[in-house]
Amino acid sequence: MDYSKKNAKRWSVIGQRPTFGMALHALAKENPEVVVVVADVVNSAGLANMKKELPDQVINVGIAEQNMMGIATGLSSEGYTVYTTSFAPFQSMRCLEQIRVNQGYMGQKVVMAGLAGGAAYGELGFTHCTIEDVAILRSIPNIAVVTPADCMEVAKAVEAAADYPGSVYIRLMDKTGIPMVYEEDYAFAIGKAVPIMEGGEIAILANGPQVHHAMRAAKRHKEEHGRDVAVYDFHTVKPLDGELLEHLAGCTKAIITVEEHSIIGGLGSAISEFYADRPNHPLVYRMGFADEYPHGASHEALLAEYHLDEAGIYGKIMDVVAEIGK
Repeated sequence: MDYSKKNAKRWSVIGQRPTFGMALHALAKENPEVVVVVADVVNSAGLANMKKELPDQVINVGIAEQNMMGIATGLSSEGYTVYTTSFAPFQSMRCLEQIRVNQGYMGQKVVMAGLAGGAAYGELGFTHCTIEDVAILRSIPNIAVVTPADCMEVAKAVEAAADYPGSVYIRLMDKTGIPMVYEEDYAFAIGKAVPIMEGGEIAILANGPQVHHAMRAAKRHKEEHGRDVAVYDFHTVKPLDGELLEHLAGCTKAIITVEEHSIIGGLGSAISEFYADRPNHPLVYRMGFADEYPHGASHEALLAEYHLDEAGIYGKIMDVVAEIGK
């Protein structure tokens, strides 16, 4: 892939799903052993061009996610580099038993991409949303969980997953475009967070579109109050970047985690678990969806209601500043 500024802008316009399809297509052209098994989402996953040019490397099983995972496991056992994709509720939960047995217990590698995760389709109700998928899949051994911050990071994750030793769940978050976090090429590795803004007594650890919102909130706080707030892209929820978390334990007073997921079992939980058996660590404040299924509403309305946009994160920074200053 050409990680140029021009492509970064173009990918941001078309969105994460088409970028996923383009990245996988490019990978498959280089390696005939790359195969994608899809559950009737060839167009939705941006794979129409790949299906046309490389028909033998795209297998559409129809609306049969459990069967999709069984076929993918068989191909993996024969040495293929296998990707699967469906909408996030179906990729993560409808075929959960197959994932648990085949990818978790048996250790067969498959890269799974969940489309339109989080609350992207909030107006259709929470049968069409996923605020539990990270919690569920990170509890299964042998599976890494990645939530890219923007479209460039989607392409990076698709490439990195091909060489990762175990299975990977890539959580795609948008149905259209999301703002750019990365305008230039950068180093990406599964399990290593990316520093966006550094310094200050407070660090925001975010993933998905919330990285962009956190950046804007931190910049606003700097402009209005003159204080630095660090922002890190924790795209990988499992395995966590323990080295960075150890570093932050020695230089920050508070950590704010932000994710488009339930506060139970996601990034905030993972980081809290990491610090739980360490005697000295920063305060951890978790931001996400409460332990409930929200009502149906637009994506933007739900983010605002649950304080997961720029304004909500800025408000949380102010609350934490007041708390640690007592």
